[in-house]
Amino acid sequence: MKISTSVQFDRASTTMSKLQNELATSQAQISSQKQVLNPSDAPSQTATILRINSLIDRQTSYGKTIDSLQGRLDNENTTLSSASDVLIRIKELAIQANNGTQGVATRQIIATEMTGLRDQLLSLANSTDTTGNYIFAGSQVRTQPFSANSAGAVTYSGDQTRMKVEIGEQRTVPINRPGSSVFVRVVRSESDGSSSGVGFFQALDDLIAAVKTPGANGISGMKRGLTEVDALHQGLVLAQADAGTDMQVLAQQSVVLDDTKLNLKTVLSNVADLDMAAALTQMQKQILSLEAAQSSFAKISQLTLFSYLR
Repeated sequence: MKISTSVQFDRASTTMSKLQNELATSQAQISSQKQVLNPSDAPSQTATILRINSLIDRQTSYGKTIDSLQGRLDNENTTLSSASDVLIRIKELAIQANNGTQGVATRQIIATEMTGLRDQLLSLANSTDTTGNYIFAGSQVRTQPFSANSAGAVTYSGDQTRMKVEIGEQRTVPINRPGSSVFVRVVRSESDGSSSGVGFFQALDDLIAAVKTPGANGISGMKRGLTEVDALHQGLVLAQADAGTDMQVLAQQSVVLDDTKLNLKTVLSNVADLDMAAALTQMQKQILSLEAAQSSFAKISQLTLFSYLR
């Protein structure tokens, strides 16, 4: 094998070029603090990084959904609490009206206040969230759920559907509540032994009418109405408990999402982030190797085979 000056020169140039490229890569990695600079450098590692980032983004999206739902449930819980307080006040007034010492005039005054409270309950039943959607309309969130006709009878225009959204992998919660499951109907037993279902507001209207009615019929109506108010209040209490359970689920799931994101970010750091101590050590080695190669090249480039001919 013939070894010429040009061969020695080419080999030294190739070695220095390789060392310079490796050093430049190390410097770029240290500058970005990332292991992979270009996807083509490590396709498998890049695919893993993209997959982990996608999972982190999904957890973040779930977290935003939970934040939105928590605000809606807070609003719903406040509304239910207010409705419960109003209904308790109506019961107190009915008990007061049922006292034998009350006259027709004082019962009329009590009935007037009860009518105002009944109207307040109707307003609460038609409450909306921050986006203008009705809280108690089922899936018909743009339709006013409770409305009164010219005779004052209230009807429910929503539906019974409970829509759900994902707040995690294989984890969903309802985002709406049918008004019929909050402002419930009561079963009324008639004097002839039959029974019928009576709407929430119809039961209140009948109680108010009984307060206005003098004599035995009024007393009988108030007694029945007090029993029905207890059933109406039980429906509100159960709805509050259900909303409270949903709020606990959201709080717990939020913690789970935070833990999951932390674990994913730790894995991502191991896959994508650069070990700075090891990288700096490697770069120092590359600098020394390059300096040695440059020194050797400087000496080789000054030699020719003719120097050894006598």
